[in-house]
Amino acid sequence: MDLPTAPAVIEALRRRANGDLGYPAWLLEANAGPLAEAFAERMSAKYGWAPDPSLVRAFNDLNQTLQVLLQIWTEPGDGVAVHTPAYPPFLSTLEVMRRRLRPIQFELVDGSWRSTVPDLSDCRVLLLVNPHNPTGRVFSREELVELAEHAERHDLLVIADEIHADLIYEPHRHIPFATILPERTVTVTSATKAFNLGGIRCSVAHFGHPGVRAALAAQPPFVYGSANLFGVEATVAAWRHGDAWLADTVALLDRNRRTIAERLPGSFGYLMPEATYLAWLNVGRPGMAEVFEREARVRLNDGAGFGPGGEQHVRLNFATTEPLLSELLDRLARAS
Repeated sequence: MDLPTAPAVIEALRRRANGDLGYPAWLLEANAGPLAEAFAERMSAKYGWAPDPSLVRAFNDLNQTLQVLLQIWTEPGDGVAVHTPAYPPFLSTLEVMRRRLRPIQFELVDGSWRSTVPDLSDCRVLLLVNPHNPTGRVFSREELVELAEHAERHDLLVIADEIHADLIYEPHRHIPFATILPERTVTVTSATKAFNLGGIRCSVAHFGHPGVRAALAAQPPFVYGSANLFGVEATVAAWRHGDAWLADTVALLDRNRRTIAERLPGSFGYLMPEATYLAWLNVGRPGMAEVFEREARVRLNDGAGFGPGGEQHVRLNFATTEPLLSELLDRLARAS
């Protein structure tokens, strides 16, 4: 986001920097210490899910978490089902690790993003990104139940990436997948998206799946790194004391997504996202991200990097101030 950091986070980091920078007591514990407790409190308060803090582990970010899970639970050649278009680093992870992508293709139907689940019998994992990046779709309970049925039928591990859950717009609601299928799910999330903290390198994973939990426990204790003191401080402060800042930010993002709908020319296919600060725009042909950067001096993500279904799209980050968004939209309009 092109926005300032929440004051509660800044204050927490100041206090830590002026205090004890030695080894925290929780570093050698099996779980993620105060991070696990803060995660459990937040899930309970916001989403009615009471995860066991002892099943929470800390990682650097969601990309690392995904790679760890694929490393300990799958083999090269195993299928991984993902809704496409999809977050490019996840797709590149599958390619580098030689896991087969099984697309669950999103299509625009009657003004909403919809998908039909294909046969997943040759898959080992369902990677569920909810809310979805890049479309901004929030899955309904009915859709999640259907996915849970497929996971049960085909004995799938579900990796539920719920990092955008705090960035949902009314009247939509986030439903943690672990409330539907707890013993097949590893939930991964972080404060980094909602609180603009990408550089702190801190995320959590809740291991509801007992087999995956045992597979991780069999690994050397620090082979995948450990939580960073400042990352934990920032995350705990955001989750426990940052909601006033977050409410103001979501209100700004809500105005911005509506401004795009009002101001962007009809030549840009735009469906207002139900969550996230990302606009998924159908510009009608491939290669337009390069054109907009050259002619409008606006840098967008090229949809081709998002896999099947992304070729004619660009992704716009609208987490910025209203004057800057207005200028950005004017430039795009002139270049279209």
